Amino acid sequence: MALLPFYLLLGLMIIGMPVTFALLVGPGIALFIADQIGALRLPVERLHGMMQSFLFDGIESFPLMAVPFFILAGEVMNRGNITFNLVQFSRSLIGHLRGGLAQVNVLSSILFAGLSGSAVADTSALGSMLIPAMEKNGYSRRFAAAITAASSVIGPIIPPSGLMILYAFVMNVSVGGLFAAGIIPGLMVGGGLMVMTWYMAKKRDFPVANRRATWRERGQATKQAIWPLLAPVILLGGILSGFFTPTQAAAVAAAYAFIVSMAIMRSLKLKDVPSVLWSAAFSSGVILLLVAAARVFAAVLAPPPFQTAMVLGEFVTALTDNPLVLLFIINILLFIVGMFLDAGPAILILGPILGPAVVSLGVDPMHFAIVMCVNVTVGLATPPMGLVLFVAASISDEKLEAIAKEILPFLAVQVVVIFLITFIPALTLTLPRWLGFL
Repeated sequence: MALLPFYLLLGLMIIGMPVTFALLVGPGIALFIADQIGALRLPVERLHGMMQSFLFDGIESFPLMAVPFFILAGEVMNRGNITFNLVQFSRSLIGHLRGGLAQVNVLSSILFAGLSGSAVADTSALGSMLIPAMEKNGYSRRFAAAITAASSVIGPIIPPSGLMILYAFVMNVSVGGLFAAGIIPGLMVGGGLMVMTWYMAKKRDFPVANRRATWRERGQATKQAIWPLLAPVILLGGILSGFFTPTQAAAVAAAYAFIVSMAIMRSLKLKDVPSVLWSAAFSSGVILLLVAAARVFAAVLAPPPFQTAMVLGEFVTALTDNPLVLLFIINILLFIVGMFLDAGPAILILGPILGPAVVSLGVDPMHFAIVMCVNVTVGLATPPMGLVLFVAASISDEKLEAIAKEILPFLAVQVVVIFLITFIPALTLTLPRWLGFL
């Protein structure tokens, strides 16, 4: 009985029902079955009323307001052609290296991560620009698509990160602390991808993108990119210093994006604003509805007769009482889950189940939060169902299977980073501790 809602959820997703609706329909069917066999402690009508209440209460949260604002900021930055300036800035720094355009792809993702916090936005914005350029420069389309997809997962790791906001909302962890904890892992992923790209460039004799830029050209590229580059400095500086909350920072990010795109760079026209707002509202609505559905699912799982979270938590802790072994097992589990489930649903469904079980063995909540967020983020680029793989395949017009094969060396790098931050907590906890979040 305890796992009935979970089985129903998996069954509904397997037959093709969208995750959001499966999160709502599954508990409803489970309550009906429990009512029919007399296992409910409360009248089913009252429980259905509670489900409706949780559906609305699930998104009535001040911290959660940061999600649509960050989405709006990323959309404005993308439509405002700010991506081009970041790419040109990256090219002026490392474009002269062998395999330099692939390195530019990774560095641009690191810089873009501080603006959008979205892997899909990164793949779409940078891929549409860099994949054709890399192919023209002598790279295969499958490699260009693979490095674009692999580097895009940096977006939700380096703050601001909508995924971390979701985790903080569900698990009651400091958003500012998670943002601080994600900086080093994000840079480690980016650095690891650049090392692997250097190795592959040497092995495959990748072309040089362009001549070494002069200091004057680098200065010009920096001048054009300075306003976008200031965005993460302002946001992270304000959050980490306590000058404003993450939600307020999200509003500042959206306002800053409009000012830079419309008033300073003049790359976004007034006629484009309605479509930008509509796109941001649509994306926000999808995410917030998913959050609300997940809150309903969690609310049904917690009390009798199911108590699913408690049962699964006891099962996980029964496997071992060694926190390192348990973290290893959970990493493998999350890696498998990431092959089939998107990052947001994975956080919302598994976070309340795995988090308390791991913390009960002495693991720091913020440490596990980063481990889980990075793991499910890497799942976005993991075949067969990685979302950014589909986006990269669509942009490059390359077969998904070919991209999946080409991305394997980069996935190996990301898995190594996951295990490093898992077994060396200082990599994630040092910065939050210095800033007073621990």
